[in-house]
Amino acid sequence: MAIDHNTFEAEHVGHTADGGQFFLTTPFEPGGRSFVALYLFDRDGLFVKAEIDPFDKGLYQRRLKDLGKVTFDRIVVEPFEVERFSQTFGLVADEPTTSDEIWWVTAEPGDYMAFAEPWDLGEYDT
Repeated sequence: MAIDHNTFEAEHVGHTADGGQFFLTTPFEPGGRSFVALYLFDRDGLFVKAEIDPFDKGLYQRRLKDLGKVTFDRIVVEPFEVERFSQTFGLVADEPTTSDEIWWVTAEPGDYMAFAEPWDLGEYDT
């Protein structure tokens, strides 16, 4: 699944100096807490790890700085999910339950980015 860099929810996606891929974002519980989430992937787009903490603007900026030299650009990564703070985080695949539904991959918690086929489009719905 592709995510194109933009000036909105995908402002901080791209590649690290070693070729790995990253997605730094701020998922949220609707009507509740916000978080800083850094998702790391290898150069093939396989999920490596997630660093998730309660939202703090300073922490967000430190996570970005700690990545070192980065290039903000398109990433191509696999869906994944992890549990933290009694929440499911990640790019979560939602399999259709009937033949007239489609596959979705949503950024969770908060369902703030929704991806559908074609997976290489790089765009999402909000």
